[in-house]
Amino acid sequence: MGAKKHEPDQTQGAADFALMQRVASGEEAAVTELYDRFGSLVFRMSYQVLPNRAEAEDAVQEVFVRLWRTAGRYDQTRSALVTWVMLIARRHLVDKLRRSRARVKTSSLDQPQSPLAEALAETGSRMDTDERMKVLMKRIEALPELQKTVVTRAYLGGQTLRQIGEELKTPLGTIKSALSRALVRLRERTGEELAL
Repeated sequence: MGAKKHEPDQTQGAADFALMQRVASGEEAAVTELYDRFGSLVFRMSYQVLPNRAEAEDAVQEVFVRLWRTAGRYDQTRSALVTWVMLIARRHLVDKLRRSRARVKTSSLDQPQSPLAEALAETGSRMDTDERMKVLMKRIEALPELQKTVVTRAYLGGQTLRQIGEELKTPLGTIKSALSRALVRLRERTGEELAL
């Protein structure tokens, strides 16, 4: 049973690796596919922290240029593609904010407004923001499948719990329960990582 569950992840990892190799070689269709998959996710993340839509749209383009330039370094054995895209996007946004010293919206990356952001903040000041994000994304990947899906779609994909339930054909109560259990596990495990 465990092998069956692991198989799709390996298949997806191999497909993601092949996609990034095509992006690295400059294949236009591959860049378009990457943008289609992650463009809205990167935009939502950018729009949360930048002062206006125009700056967020600029940031998306800059993130995808960075993804294209670093595509050859993507390693599917170290992280899922979505995790890698989010880390690069976040790093770019932090750099951009530092450079511009712009006023950010109240729902910025460094001001916890959600349970996921709180879990990130609770990892403490002993690690820099990039390291905290890496630890958190690693913890998310280690969650059971339903919990991982709910957390990723709710906090990284910006979907409501109702939307997630409808798409997964799963009762709303089950989705809420999965999210609650996932957040508890993330807090516990992130604390364990820091204690090591």
